Amino acid sequence: MQTAKTGQIVWHDLFTGDRDGSMAFYQKVAGWSYQVERAADFAWGGGARDFVLALSDGEAGAGLAETPAGLPGGWIPYAEVSDVDAAAALAKRLGGETVRPPFEVPGVGRNALLRDPLGALFGISLSRHGFPAPRRQFGPEVYLSHGAEFPAAFYAGVCGWQLPAVQPPEQTALPIFGPSGDLVALHYTAEPLAGSRPGWVPNIRVTSPRSARDAAEALGAAWTEGFAVPYAEACEYFLIAPDGAPAALSRTGTGSP
Repeated sequence: MQTAKTGQIVWHDLFTGDRDGSMAFYQKVAGWSYQVERAADFAWGGGARDFVLALSDGEAGAGLAETPAGLPGGWIPYAEVSDVDAAAALAKRLGGETVRPPFEVPGVGRNALLRDPLGALFGISLSRHGFPAPRRQFGPEVYLSHGAEFPAAFYAGVCGWQLPAVQPPEQTALPIFGPSGDLVALHYTAEPLAGSRPGWVPNIRVTSPRSARDAAEALGAAWTEGFAVPYAEACEYFLIAPDGAPAALSRTGTGSP
């Protein structure tokens, strides 16, 4: 059944080899606070383990965990779908791969982890809670393709996403719209982060992107300029955090540049 969240990015996992270091990094850069919860049967590895929720502006849109065996570190976004099992099966027919078949997360919902035709990891979820999509904590997700064509048929089938009918050839950032016509993501065709693979990058909202960039640099992150688009807030900087995970920064609220 389709809901108001269908097609929205509703969650992010950060897999990292240094969870404490990543927590300290995003606390300084984005002002996040944290809540540690105990999972009786942890979704990534099983057994009783602590799981860290990242909080910002009344939202909890991300979790931080040690990188599971067999998976790379980095950020993974999860889009809400009406049927996880059907979407995962369709993803395989559309050139994707099921990295982890549909599984239950007690108190949260049903998830699956996919790999799209360009190799980007991407999660799908059917929420069983009433929390909204974390739009104050995160802006539209950013897809870095390094010049490759966005796998539009894959995401149209799995998530109901659509590219604009007319795509100006000079634009390096193109909008991706959800089933309800709202902006959910941006496809960035250039290669802002040398050495990074095609994939999804979280667009973290901060009051002052420049101050956040400076804080990130002081903590050992590399950065480069972002881009401006006419239909959304500017994605002002790209970062590579000390743990190697790319992220983007965009403005929210008011503050100095």
